[in-house]
Amino acid sequence: MHTDARTLEPNSLIEGDICIIGAGAAGISMALDWIGGPQKVILLEAGGFEYDEKIQQLNDGQSTGQKYYPLQSSRLRYFGGTTGHWAGLCTPFDDIDFAQRDYVPYSGWPIGRKDLDPFYHKAQLALQLGPFEYDLAYWKNSYPNFEPFPLDKNIIWNKMWQYSKARFGSLYKETLVQAKNVHLYTYANVVDIHATENIAAIKEVTIKDHEGKSHKVSAKYFVLACGTIQNTRLLLASNSQAKKGLGNNQDLVGRYFMEHLEIASAELWLLKPSNTGLYIRDYRVTQPSAELAITENEQRRQKILNGTVSLIPLALGRNQIPKMVTWQDTDPRKAQEITFSQGGEAIKKSAEENMGALSKAFQLNTRIEQAPNPNSRVTLGTDRDALGVQKASLHWQLTSLDKDSIRKIHELIGQQFGISGLGRVRLMEFLRDVKDPSWPMGTNGGWHHMGTTRMSDDPKTGVVDGNCKIHGISNLFVAGAACFSTAGAANPTLTLVALSLRLSDHLKKRLS
Repeated sequence: MHTDARTLEPNSLIEGDICIIGAGAAGISMALDWIGGPQKVILLEAGGFEYDEKIQQLNDGQSTGQKYYPLQSSRLRYFGGTTGHWAGLCTPFDDIDFAQRDYVPYSGWPIGRKDLDPFYHKAQLALQLGPFEYDLAYWKNSYPNFEPFPLDKNIIWNKMWQYSKARFGSLYKETLVQAKNVHLYTYANVVDIHATENIAAIKEVTIKDHEGKSHKVSAKYFVLACGTIQNTRLLLASNSQAKKGLGNNQDLVGRYFMEHLEIASAELWLLKPSNTGLYIRDYRVTQPSAELAITENEQRRQKILNGTVSLIPLALGRNQIPKMVTWQDTDPRKAQEITFSQGGEAIKKSAEENMGALSKAFQLNTRIEQAPNPNSRVTLGTDRDALGVQKASLHWQLTSLDKDSIRKIHELIGQQFGISGLGRVRLMEFLRDVKDPSWPMGTNGGWHHMGTTRMSDDPKTGVVDGNCKIHGISNLFVAGAACFSTAGAANPTLTLVALSLRLSDHLKKRLS
């Protein structure tokens, strides 16, 4: 069922069993999981079914520290969320991503990969992916041309990726609108969360629109699923009863903001033509592909973070302008247009230049987890949005472990290509001086907001527990990548959907 909240009578009361705040990948995945049940599910979406400039402006905020994209255009604020313009890259987290590593401060989850595996299977369906198979041997049966580079398997392995073209907004709109027990409210911006007097439970949330009308939503359980930055902002801004914000007794809400560093790091020059079909990605099709990764044992031996390395033709890489440069318009439509236009120009130029020795050369692009850092954080700014809520302020801060890990990954890859006689690897200039802590202009983030309400069974080191419940509040949960304790090497969508479905299963058991 669907209601435009702008049509409600002022001061209406909406009641249900569970209230999910946010209809992006996490919120929609959870809502779908409740269809047909006896519970009444309230799904609140800040925007409508289409892009709305006034609603998008509510994402506005400031950033300091390492250069970042405008907050207003780094997330889409309408039904379907940022799946409206995501690239669709999916692969699960590795075992090491959940483990405590003595060389990675604040690492370790209270759950492991085995706890998510059943929900990864369900997430594959929600994202319209193929089978939950990420082993190269499985895919070689369908793609016999998938020949891996003959590198030492004790050091380098091939991490497989699948590609989703799911746009949750268009894909699941009718399903949720027609669901009898799911009540979708669009243009329902949550501006405050109200707890009991002892702040042990949540009683209701307030929603508001641009015309000044407000309403209350009451439920047995509440789930924040409006994205890493907006989840944090809402918790911190709900400070009429708890001065530091809800769930923030330990000053942890907003800390440990993490991104994936995506950066051109080296050049690979092959000595002779080689079959690279396994590694070259074609976004026009959903064919799987692989990226080079470092084994868990070697990561621990070298004391480095988890990352993967992709290949693109060097002629293309040299003509590309970093996304951190092209994606700087506050309007996500304009930012995307500029970025895609530049990408098209790069493809055109590279086609003219890609010949001779250059045709056997590739740019090596890193995607790597960011080390958890309490000083990389989201706080509240002094300015307020059109609905009166304080805007978010992001301070993105990297560490020496991030850069040292990128350098070491490519040194290992270079050694292996040299030993195999396949070619040589040339580091980009910013990695050559081990004493240089600076980052180049081309340091991109993956638009992958993670952390800020990190998971830990100890309330002194995390905001939510192993079931994504906020410590000290009996009925308030967080869904999505905000709960990640570490970022892993993989794009977050598949894992955040799996984690949200695990939360959904937990809430069903509690309600039953």
